[in-house]
Amino acid sequence: MPSAKNADTLNGPRSAALPREYAVRRVTLLDLRAMHRLEHLIFPRDAYTYFDLTLLLLLPGAVNLKVTAPDGTLAGFVSGMRALNPRRGWIVTLGIDPAHQRRGLGRHLLTTCEQRLKRPCIRLTVRAGNTPAITLYKHSGYQLIRRKPGYYLDGETGLIMEKWRGG
Repeated sequence: MPSAKNADTLNGPRSAALPREYAVRRVTLLDLRAMHRLEHLIFPRDAYTYFDLTLLLLLPGAVNLKVTAPDGTLAGFVSGMRALNPRRGWIVTLGIDPAHQRRGLGRHLLTTCEQRLKRPCIRLTVRAGNTPAITLYKHSGYQLIRRKPGYYLDGETGLIMEKWRGG
């Protein structure tokens, strides 16, 4: 089990949303293979490529976090970036391994990423048919601002959602 004293741990004070046996850390290039594998498990129709994930990890100002399971394996990840607009950030991808869902991990990663982006407005795009993710985002304060028909490769509509955090 990861030590709470590990300097790489980003948990801070334990939140009720993050079970004690899980830990949040920064994603590194050493996590790329596991992140890619999990991306394909969660998003089989439109998973990011190794190249895309590498760019996300190397982008200046990007926020890339992972949550590790009790056995040290990757249970989930989030990538966010600051837009050129100094007031806006984007959640680029957020995924939790199906074996670890429904434990508050996604909400914890989302909140932590939002805080680290340090932008008053955060946006994201989600498949119109991804009801669990839409529910998470709505409960986290996101509102639908636009529909993009045909956004995804298979033609499904993308929903652009936005959250204002003040500032």
